[in-house]
Amino acid sequence: MPRHVREEYRIARAAAVGAAGAVVVGAAFGIVGGTLTSGGGNQTAGPPTNASLDQALQERAELAASRGFARAAVAPATSVSVSLAQAPQASPPPEVSSGGGSGVPLPEIPESCEVYSGNQAIACAMLGDYGWGIEEMPALVALWDHESGWNEYAQNPSSGAYGIPQALPGSKMASCGDDWETNPATQICWGLGYIQSRYGSPTAAYDFWLANGWY
Repeated sequence: MPRHVREEYRIARAAAVGAAGAVVVGAAFGIVGGTLTSGGGNQTAGPPTNASLDQALQERAELAASRGFARAAVAPATSVSVSLAQAPQASPPPEVSSGGGSGVPLPEIPESCEVYSGNQAIACAMLGDYGWGIEEMPALVALWDHESGWNEYAQNPSSGAYGIPQALPGSKMASCGDDWETNPATQICWGLGYIQSRYGSPTAAYDFWLANGWY
């Protein structure tokens, strides 16, 4: 068979199959030549309404069921519960140390030192820890009066010496406690230790200061 004849035959056969399919589909839904069939009679169909379409589809479903064709069951939509992620809990803020926990505690003031007050009373109460009696207090009072006025926040603007004993640098007093910047007892601890190791007593330290203007 010539090639062009075979091609014409193929096109004609495809058209015939398509027409047959259209007839089958139309018959399945009951729509033939512009008519909507219900049962065995024909009715001329106008513009279809939702009600008529619903009725026709119901009838077609019943007819298919009677002929052994069951519609596939549609699984109901499954509701998926999505749990939202919990927001990360904020970490508690770190505790800030004031630096006062490892310093020298304020001593109890004995009756013999009640003639002094404030930081001088603290120093008087600590004299015995270094082997001195209250007779050393006048020299100590005079010495630190000149150096700082017994002010734990005193700072020399030129040298940077700090605190009651005017330690240079002030951080040396950390050997008695890390609260050396604010605790007078910590500063006095360091100052009395310095006097003991360098001069032996407050009286000797004050004598040196009188001769030199520093100690």
